Amino acid sequence: MTQIVSQSNSKSFIARLNQHPKLRERVESLLNVVENTTGDCIKADDAEQHVIEEIRQMGNDALHCWGSTAADREAKQLREQRPELHGNGKK
Repeated sequence: MTQIVSQSNSKSFIARLNQHPKLRERVESLLNVVENTTGDCIKADDAEQHVIEEIRQMGNDALHCWGSTAADREAKQLREQRPELHGNGKK
């Protein structure tokens, strides 16, 4: 039973992650550091620097995703509340 729940959670996590390609790329980059796929993480200090940089970039990407999602959500809500408003699309 626990394995079924775990598989369901994994599928849900992957589906959510796939909705945010930038974050998925960062997770993959972190895995590359852990697995040392490039072979440049010989020392712990090297791996630490790579992880710090990836986490910093992941935070930046997460905030950009959040901002984009929040802006879209606000625009949709405003259009629902005030249908007479029009966007600034191409003319």
